[in-house]
Amino acid sequence: MMDRKNSKFMELYGYDLLLGSIAAFYVFLVPYTKVEESFNVQAMHDILYHQHHLENYDHLEFPGVVPRTFIGSLLVSILAFPATSVISWLHLPKIYSLYAVRLALGFIILLMLRFFRLQIKHKFGRQVEFFFVILTAVQFHMLFYCTRPLPNIFALGLVNLAYGYWLQESFYGALNSLIVATLIFRCDILLLLAPLGLELLLTRSVSLWKALKLCSLTALLCIGLTMLVDSVMWRRLLWPEFEVLWFNSVLNRSSEWGTHPFHWYFTSALPRSLLAAYPLSLLGVFIDRRLLPYMLPIWSFVILYSKLPHKELRFIIGVIPMLNLSAATAASRIFNNRKKGSWVFLYIGLLGLLLSSLGLTVVTFMASYENYPGGYALQRLHLLGEVESDQNKTWVHIDSFSAMNGVSRFCENDSPWRYSKEEGIHLGELSQRNFTYLLNEHKEINGYKCLFAVDGFSRYQIRRDFPPISLVKEPKVFIHGNKEMANRRSWQGCL
Repeated sequence: MMDRKNSKFMELYGYDLLLGSIAAFYVFLVPYTKVEESFNVQAMHDILYHQHHLENYDHLEFPGVVPRTFIGSLLVSILAFPATSVISWLHLPKIYSLYAVRLALGFIILLMLRFFRLQIKHKFGRQVEFFFVILTAVQFHMLFYCTRPLPNIFALGLVNLAYGYWLQESFYGALNSLIVATLIFRCDILLLLAPLGLELLLTRSVSLWKALKLCSLTALLCIGLTMLVDSVMWRRLLWPEFEVLWFNSVLNRSSEWGTHPFHWYFTSALPRSLLAAYPLSLLGVFIDRRLLPYMLPIWSFVILYSKLPHKELRFIIGVIPMLNLSAATAASRIFNNRKKGSWVFLYIGLLGLLLSSLGLTVVTFMASYENYPGGYALQRLHLLGEVESDQNKTWVHIDSFSAMNGVSRFCENDSPWRYSKEEGIHLGELSQRNFTYLLNEHKEINGYKCLFAVDGFSRYQIRRDFPPISLVKEPKVFIHGNKEMANRRSWQGCL
């Protein structure tokens, strides 16, 4: 009886445990966050620790380039609140709360992915579902990013929900999910909503009049909700995603953060994120004609997005699950015909692709592990620094580079530690500000001694030895101490 229950449990939740375990592994091994995640991670910290004391919130001091919504951070904080309350009650470091909020976010995103996966099983069969899970597991970016508090990831949950409704033929549900994602979290999801809506209208899957009524109601509710919540949090009347749309599309200022050629998503971002699934997704459309109506809006989205000069992989992460479906269909067909003629070569190629994906994922993870030197530097300083009873003796200044590469409010310790992220201080002025320690990207600073350095990922190196790919690291963040602190301990120094 017990074996039967265990078997039933694994049948229902085995895939979720596999994907969830990988995502959790990434959380615990790489807990720190980058600058792109800073708004939401600081917002979750402030909601949990400052609550209604808005004057202490980080975004009022460091608002960023454009405002973002608090709705996603609020939902995750509510889900993580029981765990963070226990962490606070036990007086554990706040870094454990960072684990909690990231795991809570991952739970939400993977729950939406589960809904999509179950619709894959119902429409395409268990074997396609199996390969969908395997392809997702051997890729790096989907499970690594699903716990990272980016606006793109909050939108990803709703995009997966829309995909599930789409396969379920609940077309109005799919449209409404994308509307919520567009108006609250990422305005650029409009580039997916538009081709999908057009396809549904042309195929008469939806009624124009009914779609207008239902979607308009959803849109009004979303705009009202985000304006209500975010106007209170930002202390001014605003609709965040409208300002983002204006900044990126009308003013076209996103290009100030770098540009890539039109083909970059097709020749760099998608191959790196999909790995084995990239060639298989192209093959899947030819193998199973049912996929073509699903792939047309997906590729239209990528093509439309390619016209914007500023490109990042996270902008199109929402297409990965649907492309994995196409790839899983191709993999399933190859597996079923593996003993027939030339299909055996395709089967060998499939196995090679999966193994290559796994190897590349391991290498990418190793690079990502080394890509948060600011977080590791502050963690090491907490372990090695001499804590004095006088708060002024443990005042840490964190420069912009360190803050953008791993440091957040969750990384800070309680009194007697104090922290400053003040920007615009000239290097020559730091010694006049009475900082005890500095986290800085510069090796030498007058008035301070470099105590130790933390290496970070620099580049890949191809070798003739094994393994053929190695990581090249170099010092990224230097920890400096004032003369008093430098003389109290035998620090390793900076080479």
